[in-house]
Amino acid sequence: MTDTAASSSKGSPSEKKAPRRGFFGRIMLFIRQVLAELGKVVTPTRRELVRFTITVLVFVVIMMLIVTALDLVFGRAALWVFAG
Repeated sequence: MTDTAASSSKGSPSEKKAPRRGFFGRIMLFIRQVLAELGKVVTPTRRELVRFTITVLVFVVIMMLIVTALDLVFGRAALWVFAG
């Protein structure tokens, strides 16, 4: 097996020890990380949003048809088996 960066680390991911933070320090760190991640979010254009919405609606309709068909098939099979 080859030695990779992930398998060669022993203990913590980095050699530097992070300073021990208190309760409020950890909350502030979390909020800063959330804001940094929100800054990376890309808002879709109107065209993309319409395309995604149509795709989801078509998928939902297809799934509804499949579930309806299976319900009818299993319902009729149950009636055939149990209603003699």
